[in-house]
Amino acid sequence: MTPSPAGVDTRNTGVDARSRHRPRPGTDARVCGPAGKLRGTERVGQDVDDRFADPRVISRLLDESKTWAFVGLRDDPSRTAYDQARLLQLRGRRIIPVHPAAETVLGELGYASLADVPDRMDVVGVYRRSEFAGQVVDEAIAAGAGAVWLPLGVVDPAAAERAAAAGLAVVMDRCPAVEWALRR
Repeated sequence: MTPSPAGVDTRNTGVDARSRHRPRPGTDARVCGPAGKLRGTERVGQDVDDRFADPRVISRLLDESKTWAFVGLRDDPSRTAYDQARLLQLRGRRIIPVHPAAETVLGELGYASLADVPDRMDVVGVYRRSEFAGQVVDEAIAAGAGAVWLPLGVVDPAAAERAAAAGLAVVMDRCPAVEWALRR
């Protein structure tokens, strides 16, 4: 077993369905979050429209985007957003924490909302529950983001449609860490 740079074994990722953030014994779900697990190169998650899981869009966002805003990111290493932000930061991406607490996370200044972020955001990662994703997507559109990424378990087809109609690239119900690992 070889840990990833984030210190998490991505080969055996699972989650107990009764708990949002506690992995089953012997697994570590923090890499991908509560909705899915990784077995080898197989993705397990909700079925979503393939338009929002286009491998070309995923590759382009992982390869070319330099700045990722993480909505829901706090200075809490036990949270999925923290692991995802750290993973992308270790791969040379600038991360921008966005949370009402506006905490500094992983050495980066936090902002209370996307509207407060003064810099261009290539990708907005929506690390909020699905029922709040639409509002975050609308804020990303208003802020001029280039793309929105809704991770595993965060599914809002109407919000994804609005983002696509506004010209943003959209990835939904996919884990950046898993997608990065699948590129090897």
